[in-house]
Formats: sequence, C-alpha cells, structure tokens
Amino acid sequence: MFPELNDLLSTTPDRTEQGKLTLLCDAKTDGSFLVHHFLSFYLKANCKVCFVALVQSFSHYNIVGQKLGVSLTAARERGQLVFLEGLKSSVGLFFHTQEAPHPLQFLREASAGNLQLLYEFVQDTLKPMDGGETPWKYPVLLVDDLSVLLSLGVGAVSVLDFMQYCRAVVCCEWKGNVVALVHDSENAGDEENDVLLSGLSHQSHLILRAEGLATGFCKDVHGQLRILWRRPSQPTAQRDRSPTYQYKIQDKNVSFFAKGMSPAIL
Repeated sequence: MFPELNDLLSTTPDRTEQGKLTLLCDAKTDGSFLVHHFLSFYLKANCKVCFVALVQSFSHYNIVGQKLGVSLTAARERGQLVFLEGLKSSVGLFFHTQEAPHPLQFLREASAGNLQLLYEFVQDTLKPMDGGETPWKYPVLLVDDLSVLLSLGVGAVSVLDFMQYCRAVVCCEWKGNVVALVHDSENAGDEENDVLLSGLSHQSHLILRAEGLATGFCKDVHGQLRILWRRPSQPTAQRDRSPTYQYKIQDKNVSFFAKGMSPAIL
C-alpha cells in the first residue's frame, strides 16, 4: 500500500470504514496502481479478500504485492485471499478444459449477460462461517476491472445488477467493502461505458479518479488524482468536496503533492 494515499484518505489498516463501495476510475492514464494499493491495504488490514482479476495474471499482482510488503501466495495459502484469474480461466473455458459450472461461464454462452455464477462465486467465497469464529475482520470484494466485462459483450445494466447484488450482500449484510475499477472510455458516444460509470458513481461512497495531464507526458508528474467523497451523513460542504492532487509513481511508492507543487517544477 501507499502511505501517502492513506494520509489523503485519512485511513490506515487499523482504522477502516465498513460497508462502503469505492469506485476507481482512470482516464487517459493507467489507474492500476490504485488496485494494487487497495489489495495490499486490505490484506494488511487482515480482511478476507475475493479478488476478481480480469486483466493480469496472479504472478503479476504477486510481484507488485511483494514490493508493497505483502505476499499474495502466502495470503492465498492461509485462506485470506481467493483469487479468480480471469485470463487463465478464459483460456480453459474456450478450449473446454475448465470444469463447469464456472464463475465466468457466460463466456461460453450465446447471450453474454448472465453474471449469476460470478455473483454466486463471490457470495460463496466471502460468506461468513456459520457459528464459527473467523480470523478475518470483514469481507472485501475487489474487481479489476469491470470495463473488461463490457468488452466481452456483457451489457452495462447486467454489470450494474451484478454490482448491486454484491454491494447488497457484502456491504449491507456482511458490513464489508467493495472496490472496483472502471476505465473512462476515450471514445465519444460509448453509451454502455457511460451508463456503467454513472450508475456506479451514484452508488459509491468514495470515488478516486486518476487522470492524465492535460499537457501530456511528463517524467516527473505522471498524472493527477481527484478524490470525491460521497458520505450522506456528512454536511454537504464536506460530502461534495473534491480535492485534486498530482502524483509520481515510483518503484515501491507513489508520491502525491498539490497541483503545480512538484519538486521538479520548483
């Protein structure tokens, strides 16, 4: 995890909010560093994590995780992390080597819109044990990323239904958290992507939007992060505040600073 981002969000692994949906969004830049942050954050917070990884392999996330001080392999072995590797699973489904039913079974269906098996996988993975003590604080669902489902032919309404069911059981019933990444399409008129982003924005308690610089590439400033809190219990002035910070991605950390205040500029 990135300590400076924790400071901006006023949180630590020992002090976290529950029952929240966090939307990660990127536009004209790569926001995957936010996914790595929350994955390592919740593992260090001793939460049970279900990670639906539709973009990269397990080894990729594990290598980055080690740089951030967590071992995904160890977390998976002790049952803290359940990792659904979308790339590997999809190959098995297409070549009929993957056992059925599978969470990504919709890939083999004529109508790629039924995410019920994926929801049931999340539910079975994070469901609290009956009558037994659990070593984990609370459940967390992390999805990287929902835009992939759109590119596979799943409609935005179906993805929103899936997220609504996940939020209802994980956030509301089990008092856990959900974190999902969505790309902001650069293609004008991408209605499905617009519907997905708009729908999730209304459901989210926190939105982190990573954006590329309007001036283009800069080796010392890699982009800017806009933070939007949407907490109904807070006064309107605090709930709708949206500070923006610029950032630089390093090997094992991300530095944040006020706009125009990069040491390279000064």
